[in-house]
Amino acid sequence: MQTTYTINVNGTLMDLSTPRVMGIVNVTPDSFFAGSRTQTEDAIARRVEQLVAEGADILDIGGYSSRPGAADVSPEEECERLRLGLGVISRVCPDAVVSVDTFRADVARMCVEEYGAAIINDISGGELDAEMFPTVARLGVPYVLMHMQGTPQHMQDAPHYDDVLRDVFLYFARKVQQLRDLGEKDIILDPGFGFGKTLEDNYTLLAHLDEFPSVFGLPVLAGVSRKSMITKVLGITPAEALNGTSVLNTLCLTKGASILRVHDVRPAVEAVRLVQAAGRSVTNP
Repeated sequence: MQTTYTINVNGTLMDLSTPRVMGIVNVTPDSFFAGSRTQTEDAIARRVEQLVAEGADILDIGGYSSRPGAADVSPEEECERLRLGLGVISRVCPDAVVSVDTFRADVARMCVEEYGAAIINDISGGELDAEMFPTVARLGVPYVLMHMQGTPQHMQDAPHYDDVLRDVFLYFARKVQQLRDLGEKDIILDPGFGFGKTLEDNYTLLAHLDEFPSVFGLPVLAGVSRKSMITKVLGITPAEALNGTSVLNTLCLTKGASILRVHDVRPAVEAVRLVQAAGRSVTNP
């Protein structure tokens, strides 16, 4: 059964009792899935309009590629990319709920204060910028707290855990308390599939995904879209991984995920609808 959660997005409560779909908008030249890259105003507009038309509840925009081995990008370049993308979104879909994928506090503040971004999605869980936690708490925006071992440049060099589930749980327990102490109200957990994880680690976390909301009482975001945990098992490329993504998204939904972060919105929306329908039929045979 899906637990009822809400998050405050720009003064309006978003109900997560029906899982939400977060569509990815990458204003980068090097994100791992080429189909998500947009760098011109026209390309960004087409991407945004497509995602919204297909049913995206949230648009997650990023200007820093976090694929393994990606090049570092300066804060100035990241801000320039995001200003371009956020400007397009505000023009073509002014009512969209926008999440910004950044680990830098100054970038997060700019996006919220200048463009009304509603959510900050931090792959580093505050590890790469000590000012991130105080900043999101002051801004009063929901915060996606993700687990990552290492940095984007080196996270997949040699990931190792004595017990990945225990380590990630302890990480979240510590981080959630730090955020609560600062007054942060809306926290979303992301176990960080593919971010400093072996293939076995990823599937261990997936198998236990339902324990995260039950233990922490917080909504969970699942980001498995076209990732190597699919492509390595099936021996395919990210471009061929839509079907595998739909399978794993469905598993994540059955394990209580409240948000799916995806490159392909329509299949994810359909997965949500079908899993919800199946749940209703079990509840009301």
